[in-house]
Amino acid sequence: MPESARLKERSAGCTGSEGNAGRPVALVTVGILLALILAVGLLRLYRLTEIPPGLTLDESAHGVDAMQVLGGEHGVFFPGNNGREGLMVYAVALTTALWGQTMLALRLPAALASAGTVFGVFWLGRMLFGSDDEYGQATPWRGLLVGGVGAGLMAASLGLTIIGRTAYRANFLPLLLCLCMALLWRGWSQRNWAWIALAGVFAGSLPYSYIAARFAPFLFFFLGVGFLISWSIRERERWDTGIPLMPRLSRFAAHLWTGYLKYHLPWALLFAGVSLLVAAPILVHFALHPQHFFMRSDQLLVFHPGQGQADPVRAFLENIRSHLSVFGFRGDRFWEHNYPAQPLLAPWEACFFWIGVGMSLWRWQRPAYRLLLFWLALLLLPAVLAKDIFVPNTLRMSGALPAAYLLAGVGVWETCRLLTGLILRKHWAKSAFALAILVGAMIVGQVVRTYQIYFQKWADAPEVHWIYKAEWLELVREMHEHPPDAGTIYLIPDGHRLADLWEDFNSYTFEYLYQGEAPALLFHPRTPNLAQKIGTSLASFENLSLVKAVEWKTNLVGTSIETKRITVLLHRYGRYLGSEDYDSFVIHAFSDVSLERPWTFYENLEHLLVDFDSGITLRGFALGQGREQLPSRQLLSLGETRTLWAALRWETAAGLDIDYAVSLRLYSAAGGEEFQYIKDATLRKPDHTRTGSGGESASFDTLVQLDIPADLPPGDYDLRLLVYNAATLEPVYSPGVAEPEVVLKRLRLVKSQ
Repeated sequence: MPESARLKERSAGCTGSEGNAGRPVALVTVGILLALILAVGLLRLYRLTEIPPGLTLDESAHGVDAMQVLGGEHGVFFPGNNGREGLMVYAVALTTALWGQTMLALRLPAALASAGTVFGVFWLGRMLFGSDDEYGQATPWRGLLVGGVGAGLMAASLGLTIIGRTAYRANFLPLLLCLCMALLWRGWSQRNWAWIALAGVFAGSLPYSYIAARFAPFLFFFLGVGFLISWSIRERERWDTGIPLMPRLSRFAAHLWTGYLKYHLPWALLFAGVSLLVAAPILVHFALHPQHFFMRSDQLLVFHPGQGQADPVRAFLENIRSHLSVFGFRGDRFWEHNYPAQPLLAPWEACFFWIGVGMSLWRWQRPAYRLLLFWLALLLLPAVLAKDIFVPNTLRMSGALPAAYLLAGVGVWETCRLLTGLILRKHWAKSAFALAILVGAMIVGQVVRTYQIYFQKWADAPEVHWIYKAEWLELVREMHEHPPDAGTIYLIPDGHRLADLWEDFNSYTFEYLYQGEAPALLFHPRTPNLAQKIGTSLASFENLSLVKAVEWKTNLVGTSIETKRITVLLHRYGRYLGSEDYDSFVIHAFSDVSLERPWTFYENLEHLLVDFDSGITLRGFALGQGREQLPSRQLLSLGETRTLWAALRWETAAGLDIDYAVSLRLYSAAGGEEFQYIKDATLRKPDHTRTGSGGESASFDTLVQLDIPADLPPGDYDLRLLVYNAATLEPVYSPGVAEPEVVLKRLRLVKSQ
């Protein structure tokens, strides 16, 4: 048998001749599609409004941006919250316009994108491997197996189920890449301008999806270079003659134009032109606002000087190792991405993946295999170049996942070829069918396992309820189900708009989901001049009859003591009516709220003038417990209850450019040199900016919570104040004083009875 005939027979793989497989292929295709619909419907869409139990920062921020779009504020890039590409925002705006401000409207676009990626992988697998690259022979069974296995494993993935059910904009990246590549592959092979132009539309949409999409142009470039190199290798022998080098190069260049570029370049220009046209708005935006293009990468790039990496090369290599380990070894540790440390591919899936990688390297000259290798390597870069708290980070590598799952499909196909072609050659049909059934059963088992872990373990984990801030959803539902009478206002402790002080932008959930008529005022419990701001805000409402203050039971915003500050104020200035107790919070009701005088946490300040001669002055202080201010002129005796608050009145000079922080410390009055307790706080002006933000002079109060440890031995202690430069950590001295610390009060700790 001639060698070419033997190669053609091998290319048919485990199914033998595939030319007469039309109807069976169609039936199997329908069966695979039905199975995929069932899997993604169960794992991506079932109970979507209930699980996850709340919203992350990214999700709720998309909802707030979508509301701005519906209000007429349009843009291709949203610079708030570290910058957001617009595709997800506009998708949520569309669903919000259809279904209102609901969990379904917020989550459905990402869930549909995740589900669509599964079918995109199936289609792409059929496009890439449905015909033999070398002979042009139809190989539908190979395309079905590679695409079906890749799509099935992706549908059954636990990590992608968690990510796909969360409103991450990253869910659009793999979908757009799959559609773009499938259309480009089909259009290029058929020389169909419509398919290539449509592929360009999806390629041009990539910059609107997720920051990792910025690596996609390199994928298209290397794909084109790969085709050119393959052509050059095939043509090398033709020009390897004894003629001199320069004439040979001249002939090669002429043949390159007439035999390759002249034929392919117009189609490449069509694809590139449509892509650039679609991407033009966001490219123009980045050209006009280059800071928006670099704002997130400057925060994350492992080689960026501001990241403080002692050895960035070592960190980069560790990132590579960690992200490759998701294929069978150890996965993402973030609860919002994974059931911690579960590998993205189970060990049996990873075996096929690594087989697929090895065979693709072996057959790198074939375009489909080469494409998957380029795709995997280039779209892993956004993850391995980023500095994260935990690595690996599945979300950042989402663009590479279609290639990873298709490589697993390639591994299954090559294993099938090996077993049926070399070991079970006489019974190839039965053995191929048995192997397909076995792999299908394993995928079904993975779907069942994912369902059990996601809905029965992950969804009930306390860490998940914390990350998704389920308390906010419970509060919104309560406020909707039991609307108060007219004249009622809610006061809610919140972490909004103080990003560098407190990372939780929880009110985005409230801003998007709450649609009740009763106004709600949200305050961070550490906000400067908190008492004055609450009093002023309440005074601006007419016909105020009832104030309902929310007190969180968990440390959702600050410590449990800090969340009581609003309640403490209302006890001072209103009449307490009672409380309603819920799982995550308590709602306290107050009437007859007095608004005739400015609100403060204290009755009066103990005068203490300390001019630090550095643009900042301490004007006075007060100490208290709960609603009560403690006497200012006598020794304070603390027994079992050792929680205090300290109010400090500051004045800053105009144009101050130094950020200050304070440290409250307890020193043993018996002569101990080392402080026994320390509490630090960054000083902020009434507009929430730090003291070094310049501007006019400002007077403001800082409220600091002191939770003195119960294990400190009884005795007398000095409560001292240290002011220091927040950048250099150097203490600030008052003129003529040798010590930087100021004694505020003498405290006596006694044994509790």
